[in-house]
Amino acid sequence: MSTLSMNDFALNRRTFLSRSFGGLGAFALAQLLAADGLLASGGSAPGRSGLLAPRTPHGDAKARSVICLFQHGGPSQMALFDPKPRLEKEDGKPYPGKIVQHFHNKIGKVMAPPFRFAKCGDAGMDFSELVPHTASIADDITLVRSMQTNQIDHSVAVRTFHSGGPFSGRPTMGSWVTYGLGSESQNLPAYVVLTDPGGLPIVGPENWTSGYLPALYQGTPFRPGKSPVLNLEQPSKTSALARQNQLHLLDRLNRAQQSRFPKNTELDARISNYELAARMQTAVPGVIDLSNEPEGIRQLYGLDQPVTAEYGRRCLMARRLIEQGVRFVLILLSGQPWDTHTKENSTLESLCPRTDQPSAALVKDLKQRGLLDSTLVLWGGEFGRQPVSEGTGGGRDHNQFAFSLWLAGGGFKAGHVHGATDEYGYKSVEDVVSVWDLQATILHVLGLDHTKLTYRHGGRDDSLTDVDVTQARVVSELLA
Repeated sequence: MSTLSMNDFALNRRTFLSRSFGGLGAFALAQLLAADGLLASGGSAPGRSGLLAPRTPHGDAKARSVICLFQHGGPSQMALFDPKPRLEKEDGKPYPGKIVQHFHNKIGKVMAPPFRFAKCGDAGMDFSELVPHTASIADDITLVRSMQTNQIDHSVAVRTFHSGGPFSGRPTMGSWVTYGLGSESQNLPAYVVLTDPGGLPIVGPENWTSGYLPALYQGTPFRPGKSPVLNLEQPSKTSALARQNQLHLLDRLNRAQQSRFPKNTELDARISNYELAARMQTAVPGVIDLSNEPEGIRQLYGLDQPVTAEYGRRCLMARRLIEQGVRFVLILLSGQPWDTHTKENSTLESLCPRTDQPSAALVKDLKQRGLLDSTLVLWGGEFGRQPVSEGTGGGRDHNQFAFSLWLAGGGFKAGHVHGATDEYGYKSVEDVVSVWDLQATILHVLGLDHTKLTYRHGGRDDSLTDVDVTQARVVSELLA
């Protein structure tokens, strides 16, 4: 009978893993067995250490965590947050200037949205009738009307918003935050992604990739349903002794592979995630089980209504994750639903009710629990829309020169409107905030200096805001 040497692990480890049932869950039991004294020496003890150990920020931190409610497709700023009387006055007339559009052969006439606006909150912030619940938190948010990016295509604009650049392979903001601050949670991932049951958004996992940072910093997707993490449950009909032997062998295989390839961050992440998986076996069910939430909270998020239940459930889950020490939560929509090239009005009338109440509920809930000051909530998309119609289909093309988004908590100025666009809402003209300015400011409230949060890559120190087209700055005017 042939013997297995350590030099054979590169081949047989892959074969063993591919044929072993249980996947991630096959390793999840390791910590539980160790706690019961059933696992041989070599398994790691619970706790955050090494790459995910909590770290001291560069400076004073206002926020400890971030919840990003990302709206793929580019929400129409003039229909939601930035009313323009000039559009109403010139509706149906030719636009008097030049328009840079994505689809150059479909430039139409000036198009006014049909929705009414009202002034809300102590600051008299203007909100569309489409977002009445967001209007109800006017005194808690910073509304930025002067956002700009340099990308007009969805995929590259989404990458730029999340990672600071248009190309694949760059770390996303959640990964940078986790890299800079480590994790406060012993039993859950530091960076969690709550995906849409309808499918992945445009560019898929690139929304939460760790890029060239160690793989340990990438987002961990939680699927909708009773089993958010695949193969987390302990396999049935397997004895503790058999599982002990499997896990001990697999740990030896992994450690041997790690010693041969010490720079393989994927392997480091795999080993760490196996150890975390065991603790997640008990932590995850408690986070996703919303049955113990008071009925008033369930109604606040709209869990009692079909149109809001799904998004509301994920927003409520985000709050519960933050309470458990998760550092960064990213909530995504399927595809790019805000991409209103045609029938914008009817699309917004059906889409806004889905996200409006749950988003506002999240802010209200965090505030009443005393968590809003330490949690930053961000709502926004990758760019905005044009003031003219796209042909005759009743929609609008992409606009990188102006868009709106809002932030709440985490040291941002409450009840504040920042910046302005021109009379048509086409370009940001006052107190302009670039995507990189926003990134620098978010890192700042977390106590991180965007010029110091770097990683050696390609022979140079790279960062989230390391771009050639702009000089990123912390926008102090946004901060309390």
